[in-house]
Amino acid sequence: MPYPINPDRSVPWNDLPELPISEELYRNIDVYEALANAKAALGRLQGRSIAIPNQAILINTISLQEAKASSAIENIFTTDDELYKAFSEQRLNETSGSAKEVLRYREALWFGHDFLKDSDRFSEDYFRVVYQEIYQTTEGIRPPFIQTHIRQGGTGPNAGKPVYTPPRGAGIIEAKLTNLVNFLNDDETFKVDPVLKMAIGHYQFEAIHPFRDGNGRTGRIFNINYLTHKGLLDYPILFLSRYILDHREDYYNGLMGVSQRGEWNIWLKFMLNAIEATAILTYNKINDILNTKDAIRQVILDDTAITRPELLVNAIFTQPFTRVKHLTDQRLYAENTAKKYLNQLVDLGVLQRKVIQGNHYYLNLELYRILGE
Repeated sequence: MPYPINPDRSVPWNDLPELPISEELYRNIDVYEALANAKAALGRLQGRSIAIPNQAILINTISLQEAKASSAIENIFTTDDELYKAFSEQRLNETSGSAKEVLRYREALWFGHDFLKDSDRFSEDYFRVVYQEIYQTTEGIRPPFIQTHIRQGGTGPNAGKPVYTPPRGAGIIEAKLTNLVNFLNDDETFKVDPVLKMAIGHYQFEAIHPFRDGNGRTGRIFNINYLTHKGLLDYPILFLSRYILDHREDYYNGLMGVSQRGEWNIWLKFMLNAIEATAILTYNKINDILNTKDAIRQVILDDTAITRPELLVNAIFTQPFTRVKHLTDQRLYAENTAKKYLNQLVDLGVLQRKVIQGNHYYLNLELYRILGE
């Protein structure tokens, strides 16, 4: 059965088909091979991550990069230095500009993760609170009078023309969200592999476009939250937005391909390839981080008299920028001892001392390099 397509891009697609979609739309060798590869890569990443004794190393570093990449898709850019400095301060309310937007995304990622742990199911509330956390707003579903159009970008002859108009009208968005939520929660009625279900659910959420703004970031947070909710990952550490950022045109073409031509195969293969590639990327980053951490620990043991080196190494790998305050707040060392040890690591070439706006920071050079690759 062919997928009903959007007949008029300038008119709200109130006939957006409900889920599930027919299995005939994606039942082919290419999709199932891509699915197998994606699940194998996820399984390897999950196995590697659970073996790490200090999960904060991944939770802070990888999720920050996911937040940065997802925000860049929406043309919200910040430098690594700005982002890591802001995160090291742990005072979001005092952060401004793009770094604050990125850190809000990270907070929303964890907010959604914790929401699902508490409620154990998706709901309209889940999507709303994630959106509200990103935007720090009390707004909910966009009201029927909001004239929302997705328009062609660029400067060509079609620039500014509608390429898609999401559903609109009293109760229509709510009904379509209810259908999406039921599809996500009911694995008995809708027997779809969870990785495929995530990709299908992401398209459906973006097609519903329930909020005034921020639907892209909310949908990408959903991707990671869904994988952790289904036990495919313990923590939201998949660097999925990096792939979408690097293949942004293919991402948007894939979404439009479903609504305009019913091309579910292309969309699903894109998302499955994204999961496989980013699971491999994240796996390799974890290995690089852990190998570097072990090498630095050995240098400290061989060349210094630093006490409790394991705790110090854990601290400097929890985030790229370390301050003396971080070590004293954790009661690892007294202030003078913490300063002395960090400066010793500067002398060894492990850290680089930076003075930013009168404050002293110690940059973990290798961690910074690995995260930036």
